[in-house]
Amino acid sequence: MSKVKVEYIWMDGHEPTQKLRSKTKIISGEVNSLSDLPNWGFDGSSTNQAAGEDSDCMLKPVYYILDPIRGGDNLLVMCEVMNADESVHKSNTRAHLRSVAEKYADQESWFGIEQEYTFFQGRVPLGWPEGGYPAPQGPFYCGVGADEVYGRDIVEDHLELCIDAGLEISGINAEVMPGQWEYQVGPLGPLDVADQLWLSRWLLYRISEDYGVSATLHPKPVKGDWNGAGAHMNFSTKAMRTTGGLKVIEAACDALAKKHDEHIAIYGAHNEERLTGLHETCSIKEFRYGVSDRGASIRIPMTTANDGYGYLEDRRPSANMDPYKVCAALIETTCG
Repeated sequence: MSKVKVEYIWMDGHEPTQKLRSKTKIISGEVNSLSDLPNWGFDGSSTNQAAGEDSDCMLKPVYYILDPIRGGDNLLVMCEVMNADESVHKSNTRAHLRSVAEKYADQESWFGIEQEYTFFQGRVPLGWPEGGYPAPQGPFYCGVGADEVYGRDIVEDHLELCIDAGLEISGINAEVMPGQWEYQVGPLGPLDVADQLWLSRWLLYRISEDYGVSATLHPKPVKGDWNGAGAHMNFSTKAMRTTGGLKVIEAACDALAKKHDEHIAIYGAHNEERLTGLHETCSIKEFRYGVSDRGASIRIPMTTANDGYGYLEDRRPSANMDPYKVCAALIETTCG
């Protein structure tokens, strides 16, 4: 009987930003559905998810893809963390999105996420001189050439892995700060886009190991006159994507304005270091929206304004945001 290596992946209880954890289970036979993947346990006292005297937590497989690193029939599995009695663990943010997605399924929400990240080699951003700074930012965004981009081999490997795994990755580009990159996932429904983003992050961390490089999602990896790292959320409902949808988008922006502080609270730790009003951001203390305005909280794309329907871009989430939380908040605020 064949053996399948299944990487069980989950979010831990680390604060203020949850980290990814994973371990490998060997399963005999074929895996054709989630029902073929058993629940599994782990030591929650080592992941800030349980006390030592009652440390068992449960991993419940909820989404899987082919493992493009090991190849063959091997799998990567996203799991929800449950308590030993199968109730939802307090660190499990996916469960809430699951209920929100079901409640507002008739709205047909779509998401596209722009995930920015920064490569580091030791304590220095990749390509930066030790103890110094590169030339001021400007030529690096979508740049080409060994003097302007750093880490392209890792980025290309990550792109191929995501495609091979069946993830809906839709693009990559070098970002404004040297050593900083972006990839996009979507458009997809809320649960799919969030699961796929977490799995794509795991693949990014994993492939970077092979290069002796680390990838960070910190929203302000280098202090000073350098761009931060965000995770812009492109969002629409069926009503926004049909004729007259611009009015629906504007109403959604008005609703988001009223819940600005509530959204900021779950849009990623250390986001105040990034949302300063500089470097293509709106101040964390302000909310505004506008057409083609990359200094606004919400950008309405030019094509949306011209067509009269389309989507909005929430530019506030930081690179380290939890997509389960952000997707749920956008749906609840604009569809409720």
